[in-house]
Amino acid sequence: MKNDAPFNVDGVANFGGVNTFTNNAIGHGAVSNNGPAPAAEETAASHTADGPRWDLGIITILAEEARAVHNAFELEWVPGKVGGLFFGTGEISVGDRSASVVATRTHAQGQRSAMAACEHLRRHYDPAVLMLVGVGGGIGRGDDAPDLGDVVVGTRVVFYELRKETSDGTIRRGEEREAPAEVVHAVNTYFTVNGEPASLPGQADGFRESAFRIFPSPIGSGYAVVADEESEIRSFLNSFNDKILAVDMEAGGLSQYWQENSVDPVRNPGWVVVRGVSDRADRNKRDAYHDLAARNAAHVARELLHYLR
Repeated sequence: MKNDAPFNVDGVANFGGVNTFTNNAIGHGAVSNNGPAPAAEETAASHTADGPRWDLGIITILAEEARAVHNAFELEWVPGKVGGLFFGTGEISVGDRSASVVATRTHAQGQRSAMAACEHLRRHYDPAVLMLVGVGGGIGRGDDAPDLGDVVVGTRVVFYELRKETSDGTIRRGEEREAPAEVVHAVNTYFTVNGEPASLPGQADGFRESAFRIFPSPIGSGYAVVADEESEIRSFLNSFNDKILAVDMEAGGLSQYWQENSVDPVRNPGWVVVRGVSDRADRNKRDAYHDLAARNAAHVARELLHYLR
């Protein structure tokens, strides 16, 4: 068809029928690139649920916790990012074998960010066990109450946030979950071998000559920072289970993630919580013992790996 218009017309006209175009460029200045599409951002360290499993995935929240874990497990940062995220990885000796360990830090405190970190680890490394390592508040009574720097290992979590608000006050409805039997058995064996409570030397400068205790205990978990010895949360947890010795803000998300992922019993990771006591969840709550508590917790986490394998 003759074009008498005073300007050029570039394009395609279809007057009926079906046209299929593949690997073509149409129009003025168009270019066709028939090569493969650019690969998505990926590194050799990344894994999916179809690939090999890593042995242990560690989740931390605070900077002191992340540094303590990296030092205790001798981890190195993965060169570049994996899926837009940073991970620390390493291989450590466990008896006559080696174990692969990967660690990540959450974006923020709280249950939701902890669940997101669980998914990041599962999607990229698929660890056999997830471990929440860091600091928490110590509760309890008498000689059994953990002191500053002591460590609490939990395979049971009591989520205390479920509640009903009435004109007569708040009615709390605790929700309890337990780790898989294999993990519970491994942690029980650790305390059988090392004593209950077990003991460890202080892992921070100024505390190397001091001894600290390691307790097995359920963990109370919710959204609140508990900083009052008369707290209604503490009263509820004591009435729910007087063996609860520590509280945190993330273990509920970890146990919830495991529960909702249990539809895949083969690839669902086990879990355990390791909390160094940095305060007594009272009015004297301070951050001064974060480093000691985080380092002690990371040391216990590495010892537990021998039994979790």
